Amino acid sequence: MTAVTKKNYPFYFGGAASCVAAVVVHPFDLTKVRLQNTKGNARHGMFTTMLKIANNEGFFRLYAGLSASILRQATYSTVRFGVYEKLKDFISKGSNKKANVGELLICSSIAGALGGACGNPGDVINVRMQNDGQLPPQQRRNYKHAIDGIIRITKEEGTSALFRGVGPNINRAILMTSSQCVSYDIFKSLFLNHTSLKDGIFLHLTSSVLAGLVATTVCSPVDVIKTRIMSASTNDHRMSATAITKQMFKTEGIASFFKGWTPAFIRLGPQTIITFVVLEQFKSWYDILQDKKQSKNNSNTATTTSLTTSKATSKVAAAH
Repeated sequence: MTAVTKKNYPFYFGGAASCVAAVVVHPFDLTKVRLQNTKGNARHGMFTTMLKIANNEGFFRLYAGLSASILRQATYSTVRFGVYEKLKDFISKGSNKKANVGELLICSSIAGALGGACGNPGDVINVRMQNDGQLPPQQRRNYKHAIDGIIRITKEEGTSALFRGVGPNINRAILMTSSQCVSYDIFKSLFLNHTSLKDGIFLHLTSSVLAGLVATTVCSPVDVIKTRIMSASTNDHRMSATAITKQMFKTEGIASFFKGWTPAFIRLGPQTIITFVVLEQFKSWYDILQDKKQSKNNSNTATTTSLTTSKATSKVAAAH
């Protein structure tokens, strides 16, 4: 039986696909952050909040912090997708078989932890820029863009502030990578093996929608706590994740851990779909380019061999 050669793709493909998705879903991400920072038992709908932002602050405020969102994806998602794929390849090469669910969870946990740590500075700036509009004018940071945010935070609060909430962020990144990437791989495999679906855009769409649903539900509690920590003012930033969890449960109830679930899913669903569909397209285009290069190399080799054979034949004929 002929061995199937595992194709290696560029490390940055996952991050690039995530950046494309971030541009599309940013307004939903901003709305989710605003809802998660709403304290007390007040209930605000997603679309009501989006209209309120557009009316009170201007339509383009829905894209506040876009540069930070792209910076976050360029660091966080590049690392988590890249490491996840490399670890999967390593396991597959070692055993000549596909990684099982347990091995996928180990790969995704390691990749998520590294991605969460690398993406934390971008995440802090992203949350702050998105939350700025609902703060009183005197408390707003008014960062011009992500790089300005990094410089100002470093000067005003110290480098350690860029890693505020890194613990919950790593936990969320582990949960996100495990629930998103592993569930996508599992759903895709199930559909390919047990249905008539073929590898293509419809399969990618279906698998990614289900993966987005799983990821949103699993990550919601940690995401809310992370958002509360990162957007905290200097005076109360020392509160730990445990303290915030206890306070939320005591004063706001269990439902507070799922605040912003609807915009989170409406954001994460399309983001997951776009990310995986674009990622699969990147891989497809890469395969086409590699095949063209291989065909060109084979053609050049054949031409060279033909010329060499022709010259050799001519020399033999001349000698006779």
